[in-house]
Amino acid sequence: MLEHALEAAKATAPDIVETELYSISGKIFEHCDSCHQCEVLGHCRKVEDDFAELRDKWLAADAIIYSVPVYHMGIPSQFKSFIDRVGHSVQEGFNDRALRVMGFLTSGSGFASGQESVLLFLNSHAVMMGCIPIGGLWPVGYIGVGARVPYPKTMRQNYADKDEHVIEAIEASKEIAKQIVLVTRILKAGGEQTKEILKRNGGFDFFLQRLENK
Repeated sequence: MLEHALEAAKATAPDIVETELYSISGKIFEHCDSCHQCEVLGHCRKVEDDFAELRDKWLAADAIIYSVPVYHMGIPSQFKSFIDRVGHSVQEGFNDRALRVMGFLTSGSGFASGQESVLLFLNSHAVMMGCIPIGGLWPVGYIGVGARVPYPKTMRQNYADKDEHVIEAIEASKEIAKQIVLVTRILKAGGEQTKEILKRNGGFDFFLQRLENK
C-alpha cells in the first residue's frame, strides 16, 4: 500500500514532490519514561538509539504517510515508542500548528481486526501534533485505509491474485496520497500569502520554518 501511495504522490506533481520510504524494521526506539528532561535539554535525553534520525525526518517533512500493521488491536509497540517520544519531546507540537498533512494505512487479518482502532489513534495523534489528517475513498479509506489481508497470504500475493478487496485498498491508498499532495500545496500557497499575518499572531513556527526551508 505504501509503495503504491508514494508512487501516486510523486505522479500527482512530479516536478515538486520528493518522497522517501523509511522503514522502522530493525530500528531501535527506547520507550518514553516521562522523565521530562526534554523540557530542559530541548531534545530527548535518550540518544543511543534511532529516534533522533526519524524525529528529524518527521520535523522536516511537509507530509507523512504512516503505514503500519495491526498488532493486538493497535499499533506495534516499537512504533508506539516513537510516537510517545516525538509527542513528548517535541513539546511545541501541542501549541504550534505545524500544518503537516498526514495519511494512514493499516492492515489486519480480518474485516474487524483492529484497523479502525489503529486509524482512530493515528488521527488523534495527528491532531495533537498540530497536523492535518486526510481521508480517502469510502468505504476502506474514509479515515485512512484499513485493508484485510487474511493470514498467511501477504497483500502482494492477494494483489497478484486480483483480490477485489486488496485492489480497492490499493486504490484508496493512491487517492489518499494524491489528496495529501494537493492539500499540502494549498496550505503552502496559502502560507506564502499570509506569512506576515502568521508571524504576527504566533503559533505557526513549525509551518513557517518549513516555508523558509522550501
